Formats: sequence, C-alpha cells, structure tokens
Amino acid sequence: MPNPLQILPVQAPVQQAAFDLVSTILTALTDNAVTLQEGDVLAVSSKYVAISEGRIVRLAEVEPSEKALMLAERYHMDATIAQLVVEEAEHIFGGIPLGYLLTWRSGVIAPNAGLDRSNIPNGLAVLLPRDPYHSARQLRDSLQNVLGISLGLILTDSWLVPGRWGTTGVALASAGFVPLQDERGKLDLFGNPMQVTQRGIADSLSVCAQMVMGERDEATPLAVIRNSGVQMTDAEISQDSVAIPWEMCLYVESLTLGLLPDGAPRASLSASLSRRDKAES
Repeated sequence: MPNPLQILPVQAPVQQAAFDLVSTILTALTDNAVTLQEGDVLAVSSKYVAISEGRIVRLAEVEPSEKALMLAERYHMDATIAQLVVEEAEHIFGGIPLGYLLTWRSGVIAPNAGLDRSNIPNGLAVLLPRDPYHSARQLRDSLQNVLGISLGLILTDSWLVPGRWGTTGVALASAGFVPLQDERGKLDLFGNPMQVTQRGIADSLSVCAQMVMGERDEATPLAVIRNSGVQMTDAEISQDSVAIPWEMCLYVESLTLGLLPDGAPRASLSASLSRRDKAES
C-alpha cells in the first residue's frame, strides 16, 4: 500500500517589497522544522514569487488609457485597475459590471489578469510573475543546487470555477515533474477505453496545497507535498505543456461562438443590468 499523501504547511515572513526568495524559503523551512526530501513537491504562492520579483505597482502612478476608461465605465471598475488589466492580459473576453474582466494570462483564464490587492498595503497591487514558468524553473534549479535532491515545484494561485462560489487552487506554473497524466486509451473499470481524460496533476496538487496555505492572514505561502507519486523529470515544462488554447476551450467556445440564438440568458446579471440601463437612459 502506498504511503499516504502528506501536505506540510510552511509559514514565512510577510513581504512588501522585492526580496531574496531562495534564502527566505530555506530559512522558513528551517524555522518550521521541515526538511525537503527526495521527490517532494514544493508549492509556492505565485504572489509570494511575484513580490520577490518586485512585481508591485503603486496605483496612484498608473495613467488610464482611453481603452481603460471605457472598460472602467462599462464594467463599473477602477480605471487604474482596468489599465493594469489592459497591460497584463494576453486577451480580454469581456466582463461583468461588478468590476471584473475575464482574461487570459499565462495559460489561465482568470479575473483581471491575476491582479491582486489582498495582503498588500493599501494603494498597491501585485501583478503575476512576468514569466511564471521561467520563475518556477529557476527556483527549482536553485533549491536543488543547494539541497542536492530532486524536487518538483509549483507556483500556486487561486481561481474561480465556472458556475461555483469560492476559489480553488490552480498551478500557474510547475517544474520538475510531469504535470499531466494522460489516461487516453487506458481501460476503465468495465474495460472501456478512455477517450479524452487527462488528469491535471499539477492543478490537483495545487488544490491540496491551498487547503493549508489559506487565502487571508495565515502567512503560509509555502507547502511541502510528500508522497504524491508524481513522475519526476528534468524536461522543460511550459505553458504549452498544460494549457489548451482558449479558442478550443469548452467554456470559452460555448459562451462566445457557441452561444444559442437567444444570446445571454434573460436571468443573467449582465442582461438584467443592461435592461435597467436602457430603461434609465
């Protein structure tokens, strides 16, 4: 019987400016009496990585463009936030009039291009790491060089599951292990060949890590995942390794080109607000 999966939370100092991430992680592991072992996967908050890279913006210094002003008016959002989303997002699908735009950034569909204003002093915002997969690779290599063991690494983030309340974990990037387990062609319990299933190993482990890392004032930006059974690899992993092109995404395609003739459901928030705006004009 395999050893049970273990998730070990690791607290670390709160950071508000660029810092030495590798030394901070090593010190935090020691302070928490956690020793990384061969085959462990270290989950690191993508926000913690972004802060270490200086990806912090003073909102007062952001100058909104005409496009940002238009988006801010249409979706009832702060124009400076809209400008940062315009700069950061690889694609903007649309939004809802609660101050959120749905975007594509680094292979993840997320609100406001991953922009975050929580757990950072007022007036500041944290952007995603500029190149998450490069950051994951570099951090994994640095830790391996110091510790002399083979590790996996995940940059964890939180995202919204379509149609559900609450956030859950997602792997913004990973390194050191195979992030997908392809089940296609294998047989199920009744001997039927699997047609499309690929297990998102990196994303599943991110969910596990988020359970102990938290979202608020836990000050736990690190988690060690042990006995995961992942397949370790030194092969380079990139966004293309895990992210389906958004043009092929079931959610995106169905809600854009695949819309029913009636368009947005009459009960939707956007539809009702649109009717209200027309009635008031």
